[in-house]
Amino acid sequence: AAGRPAPAWVLGIDLGTTSVKAALLVGTERGPVVAEACSRETQAHASSLEAGPQGMEQNVRRIIRALNECLAALPQQQLQRVSHIGISGQMHGIVFWKKDKGCKWTECDTGPAFEPEEVSHLVTWQDGRCSPTFLSSLPLPQSHISLATGFGCATVYWYLKKSPDFLKSYDAAGTIHDYVVAMLCDLKKPLMSIQNAASWGYFNSRNKSWNTDILKKSGFPVHLLPEVGDPGSIAGTTVCAWHGIPKGAKVGIALGDFQCSVYSCLTERTDAVLNISTSAQLTISMPTGFQPPETPDPSSALTYFPYFSDDYLAVAASLNGGNVLATFVGMVARWTEELGLQVQESAIYTKIIQAALAQNDSKLSVHPTIFGERHIPEQLASVSNIAVSDLSLGHVTRALCRGIVENLCSMLPVRRLMETGVRRILGSGSALARNQVLRQEVERIFPFPVVYGKDVDAAVGAAMVM
Repeated sequence: AAGRPAPAWVLGIDLGTTSVKAALLVGTERGPVVAEACSRETQAHASSLEAGPQGMEQNVRRIIRALNECLAALPQQQLQRVSHIGISGQMHGIVFWKKDKGCKWTECDTGPAFEPEEVSHLVTWQDGRCSPTFLSSLPLPQSHISLATGFGCATVYWYLKKSPDFLKSYDAAGTIHDYVVAMLCDLKKPLMSIQNAASWGYFNSRNKSWNTDILKKSGFPVHLLPEVGDPGSIAGTTVCAWHGIPKGAKVGIALGDFQCSVYSCLTERTDAVLNISTSAQLTISMPTGFQPPETPDPSSALTYFPYFSDDYLAVAASLNGGNVLATFVGMVARWTEELGLQVQESAIYTKIIQAALAQNDSKLSVHPTIFGERHIPEQLASVSNIAVSDLSLGHVTRALCRGIVENLCSMLPVRRLMETGVRRILGSGSALARNQVLRQEVERIFPFPVVYGKDVDAAVGAAMVM
């Protein structure tokens, strides 16, 4: 993007785990400014017949419906001036489709829009069908990232071994955001950024290529692997007007939501970025020219994510963030229901935060890894130091919020942040934005000034890259 004049209007889209966000950026003399933003919950959770309770799938039709609703809510006059579209989304996951029947274009109130046609469910990054035993039976990748359940290539292997007929129905695959780019540009072969490819496993970031030889030897359907390009490059142009956006608008290659969240706020190498949404991440940028080790340390809590311009981020990527609080709220809702009472989950969330704000401290110790962690999948959540004085809802919620932050801090300790010259923390993500108790615990645990961003960071970042 260097050297190009900034386009007048850019649309940024983020296809998240729980919601779709869109942001319209306009170029000004002071740089890009968010003119409009919109968010819609996808409510896309779907049960997995084959994988059972370990499976975590989402209905792609519902995700695209939320996307269409988001765009319909933005001002038509401004959408008509959009020249570039940047798209990010949840990494690691995989969706399958038929190249010639991936979607159908229909007319809606705001002009043409596409609807998924012969498309599978999205198997998300949270999917747990690949047990440690199953993963250890797979060939060793030539990659700096350890293979984990929820990674696209691991999921393909699972289908190959457990349900091979499923794979015969499709001839293309990608992340959910790769799918949207392929539909908008009518790509005959899906195109994927290095960021997304690294998140699938079996991808060598040094030579920017799939481990094709290793995969072929084990019968992996390599024809499903997308082509790979550099983040920041153009994937194609819109084949049709879309919610008023003109035909021929340039669409960027789909990017990782995490990298886009970081891009939207990281200006100094002395900044660390803390993101708590459904999951949680703490990251620092590595020096220019850094190359990750050729083989991963499976017990290390740090992963090196490809960023932009061949740079890398060191990331403590926790599977436990806002989803832990959501599970706690769901548990409280079920308990009240079993007692014959009905309380909305949104009301419970508000009440537990209020209760926790009234409790400055809690001796209760909550280790909140209810979803495990990629480097120690077998270590689940625990509660200790339970005293009669700390059993109120406020004490438990306070301890739970602290536990989420402490868990991240154990993965990328304060000592390491100080050694790398970190001077402040930039906070982002929906859970941090909504939860004052989490913010208090961040400020209590990290000895740096903390600056907070907005909930549309990944969508804004995806637009800024353009």
